[in-house]
Amino acid sequence: MDPVTENMRAIVYRSFGEPEVLELTEVPRPEPQAHEVLVRVKAAGVNPPDWKLRRTPYPPDYTTPPLTPGWDVSGVVEQVGAYVGRFKPGDEVFGMLNFPLYAGAYAEYVVARPRQFALKPAGIDHVRAAALPMPGLTVWQAFSDIADVSPGQRVLVHAAGGGVGHLAVQLAKLRGAYVIGTARGAKHEFVRGLGADEVIDYTGVDFASAVSEVDLVVDIVGRDYPARSLPLIRPGGAFIGVSGMTPEDVAAYTEAGLRHNVFVVEPDHAGLAALAELVADGRLAVHVDRVFPLAEAAKAQALMESGDFVGKLVLEI
Repeated sequence: MDPVTENMRAIVYRSFGEPEVLELTEVPRPEPQAHEVLVRVKAAGVNPPDWKLRRTPYPPDYTTPPLTPGWDVSGVVEQVGAYVGRFKPGDEVFGMLNFPLYAGAYAEYVVARPRQFALKPAGIDHVRAAALPMPGLTVWQAFSDIADVSPGQRVLVHAAGGGVGHLAVQLAKLRGAYVIGTARGAKHEFVRGLGADEVIDYTGVDFASAVSEVDLVVDIVGRDYPARSLPLIRPGGAFIGVSGMTPEDVAAYTEAGLRHNVFVVEPDHAGLAALAELVADGRLAVHVDRVFPLAEAAKAQALMESGDFVGKLVLEI
């Protein structure tokens, strides 16, 4: 048997800033505690919080570099703690770890509680499995716990060609909704292929004048989108602000009597298992635009910031 390796490769940033602060280095390999599993990472998903928190520390009281970014992984269970019965060494798993606390997914190994993982979806590789957890759980929890999307509802998905958006379109359609997506013109064919009933090019058309009478808005953009979306929502409708809302937005939605939620996703074994079943059955597709080696994490995050891609970006370890 090969000797246990004490170090591992990981992406680390020692100061906050541009993508160039990310560097590939060696760090101590984590050891699982009694209630944890050690997973050898095959692929790590790249998500907007990865770069946003590289620029701005959160929460500020303990985010002192050096730090390793990332939350989404897919890999193989290497070792289990004394009190872990859910998984065994050799199991292929995927998960979103510890969010919003730091998890260090851009690395060769991670440790976490077993309920933050589920068995990898059958029939897909680790790259696509790593692309699923955070965006998939965001939509799953929003639709199940907050909006309760149901047949016949009209759902507006902003940034429908992105990581969260392309899954929101599909999951809303699976629930029987009429789906309208906003996306750049180059992404329209992709979004329509997901099942969207209408697609609006927000670069050439003001979506606020092109859409009306929707029951739910899923916003991944932020900025002025909550304010511009408010008049489009029917009485009794809802707004889910994945990218946040200003106090003024909250006040306006409250005055209008509309449900609104600044949504923060959380680890969820049951949600992961449900998403895995949909993927295995072919009812939900995870689109990966580009795959980068671990050493090119800075390039992956720079592309993520640009928005010039469809679906997801993934690091292959």
